[in-house]
Amino acid sequence: MATLEIIQARIKKLQTQAETLLAKRAQGALDQIRDLMIKHGLTTEDIERRAKARRERERKERLGLKNGKTTASAAVKGKLPPKYRDPKTGATWSGHARPPAWIKDVKDRSKFLIDAAAAVSEAVVTVKKTAVKKAAAKKAVTAKSAGRKVAKKVAGVKAAAKKAVAKKATAKPAGKKAVAKKAAAKSAAPAAGKRVIAKKAAAKKAVARKAPAKKAAAKKVAVKTVAPVVETSVTAQTAAPAAGEA
Repeated sequence: MATLEIIQARIKKLQTQAETLLAKRAQGALDQIRDLMIKHGLTTEDIERRAKARRERERKERLGLKNGKTTASAAVKGKLPPKYRDPKTGATWSGHARPPAWIKDVKDRSKFLIDAAAAVSEAVVTVKKTAVKKAAAKKAVTAKSAGRKVAKKVAGVKAAAKKAVAKKATAKPAGKKAVAKKAAAKSAAPAAGKRVIAKKAAAKKAVARKAPAKKAAAKKVAVKTVAPVVETSVTAQTAAPAAGEA
């Protein structure tokens, strides 16, 4: 059974091994950093200067925070909260860049200082106003686009109605023409029927006229063919006694 001393010795040995591994890793990281610094021509002063600028920026951002919510969104966009205010006109100045005329020649500017909380609240109000303006502008743009779409739809409906009316207007003359054609065909049909009947009657009459002529011609042909036969029989009868007489 392992005793407490043995366990502590093992722990110490493991700690030593862990520290050795960590030192090796740290050395490897340092070597990589040194190689990168040599590659890009950087020094420790450059790194410190950039780190300091980053810390300063983070500090300013923390100062612009209130109740866990940022009120310095204007500062992020390049606008700083106001630091001085003119009590007469209400004009403000952030304390940076060129001072305005109302505070330009003032030596003691402390009487124009704005309370930090008031400055933050003013910045919040400014940000809210800008947000409201942007939202109103977006709504106006969407309303205009919606109006344009509605106008386009109405124009399309009107154009379709005009086309339908034009089609109906063109269809009416065509329908009238078709009706006229049908009426003309109906009126022409009896005349054509009468003509056909007249032709049939004329043909019947011609056939009727031709029939007696044909019958007369046939009778004549029959008479002509029968007459010689009779004559021969008569001559035969007359010739027979003559032979007897002889």
